[in-house]
Amino acid sequence: MSQPISVTILTKNSQQHLFSCLHSLQRFPEIIVLDNGSTDETMAIAARYPNVRIVQHTFIGFGPLKNLAAQHASHPWVLSVDSDEVLSPQLTEEILQLDLRDTHKVYSFLRHNFYGKKHIKACGWDNDYVLRLYHKGTTRFADLPVHEYIITDGLQVQALRGTMDHYSFNSISQLIAKMDQYTTLFAKEKRFRKRSSPAISYFKWAFSLFRNYVLQRGFLYGYEGMAISFSNANGTFYKYMKLHEENQRLGISLVITTYNWKEALGTVLRSAFQQSELPREIIVADDGSREDTRALVAQLAKESPVPVLHSWQEDLGFRAAESRNRAIAMATGEYVVIIDGDMVLHPDFLKGHRRAARKGYFTQGKRVLLSPELSQKLFSRGPSPISPLSSGIKNRFNATNSPFLSRLFSKDKAGIASIKSCNMGFWMEDIVRVNGFNEDFVGWGREDSEFAIRLLNSGTKRQNLAFGGVAYHLHHQENSRQSLAANDALLEKAISEKSTFCPNGIDKHFHKK
Repeated sequence: MSQPISVTILTKNSQQHLFSCLHSLQRFPEIIVLDNGSTDETMAIAARYPNVRIVQHTFIGFGPLKNLAAQHASHPWVLSVDSDEVLSPQLTEEILQLDLRDTHKVYSFLRHNFYGKKHIKACGWDNDYVLRLYHKGTTRFADLPVHEYIITDGLQVQALRGTMDHYSFNSISQLIAKMDQYTTLFAKEKRFRKRSSPAISYFKWAFSLFRNYVLQRGFLYGYEGMAISFSNANGTFYKYMKLHEENQRLGISLVITTYNWKEALGTVLRSAFQQSELPREIIVADDGSREDTRALVAQLAKESPVPVLHSWQEDLGFRAAESRNRAIAMATGEYVVIIDGDMVLHPDFLKGHRRAARKGYFTQGKRVLLSPELSQKLFSRGPSPISPLSSGIKNRFNATNSPFLSRLFSKDKAGIASIKSCNMGFWMEDIVRVNGFNEDFVGWGREDSEFAIRLLNSGTKRQNLAFGGVAYHLHHQENSRQSLAANDALLEKAISEKSTFCPNGIDKHFHKK
């Protein structure tokens, strides 16, 4: 009686070792070959074996592809094998004799790695135990594009005695090709999740070369050891350099709220035009301003280096939540920075937000308070440099723009204390998940805090941006607080109910694009 095991193999132009791989698997009842675009003899070789079923799919990352292959498997136990791996007869026999009644076990075994025909026991290729046999009703591969692994939380890992041969590379060209593929996948996976720089890339390269060639005895394996060591080091260098480049690219939509203060809006817009890193677009979220504001936006749009969009709603009282939602729904960037129409921007304002952006976080920026006299000067002369030593400013530390200090002092923070939507950054996917701002809020106050509460409840973390994302708050009279009691009640409701979604939110505006 055969074991309830399906073997899954991912292929693409795998003709070199596929025959040996499939030959070692003939005793298994089913093999799922999931191919993503082979142009060589891979499909012809696979079709020779009666226990092989071929499925085709485009490349979506190694983890997702392996999970997709498992979905096609007829049996509950899945043995994941690469197309350049060959099971020994001893390992095959051992697997087929396993008692597989305990579905909370996963099985690993030793893999011998080869460069050409030489078995390499150095450069990190020795003692390579791989986890490959699992019950698909109990666990799965992590959905990672590269360096995927079987999730083992709460499971028992058992090592088998049999071994498997892995024919990794036959030439320098294969080393380089795989290095390029894997480093690109790494950079895309870690984009805005991990920091990098040219200096980090260099030091990681140097340490990797020393570790592989000296500490892990690559020097004992001739030119093969040298080739593997340098390839590993170069792969480390390029994956962090590619990550550095990926982290420089962020499509930011800048949303500016306004209501009947065109003098301030004009100054703010001009400061946005002078950004060292321009946004993808600027969207004016207008809560019902007069025609003179519309005319100003149209005039300045002609001067702007990026598209300027005007989102306007009827003046039915203070409705900042709806105004922001309408504007955000027009955004095409993957990241949204919102500011108030009285916040003049430092030239590196958006660069600071881009440097701080991290997946799974929203960013709370700070503001520099300006005196009435300095505010009037900015109206008359336009946005101009302001330093921490300038007269007419408060919060002088907030006026310091320093990437080095920003990395040191920007911190994660719990709760909603000091939440201010006059300077905040969010990933669009997080905005959509909580359905944007709650349009039940009418009148000044707390709509930003309630939005932040839902983000936090949904798993998005908060970070405070220090010494970056610098913005200067123009002096003006405070808004009426007459709606604050009702808005406080809405906020308390969201807190007590641990809300993650608001029914009256941004979703209805996406249909109006």
